[in-house]
Amino acid sequence: MKKFIVIYHSTPEANKEMAAATPKQQAKGMDAWMKWGAKCGAQLVDMGAPLVGGLAVALDGTSKKSRKNVSGYSILQADSMDKAKKLLKGHPHLKANAGCTLEINEVMPMPTM
Repeated sequence: MKKFIVIYHSTPEANKEMAAATPKQQAKGMDAWMKWGAKCGAQLVDMGAPLVGGLAVALDGTSKKSRKNVSGYSILQADSMDKAKKLLKGHPHLKANAGCTLEINEVMPMPTM
């Protein structure tokens, strides 16, 4: 099977909404994520985690705040991009806020040394 990395993008507004969620809202959100993970089964290699404070680093070592609004990641395995994409149907991140999106990339195998 091939591996795919799913990158979560969200708007600053969505991040504020998530940070202000009540414990009840947080529990409901986590339940949706656990149901999605169970649906994926063994094809979900790594549920991932939230990401914050992204920096864009230049060759000279300077950095500035990233403008990409990356908010998390997951790793899937599937036979094809289409099958991996089907695993993302109804993903809870897409329901969090209108500005939330997913990006999926196939992980290319590295030649052995």
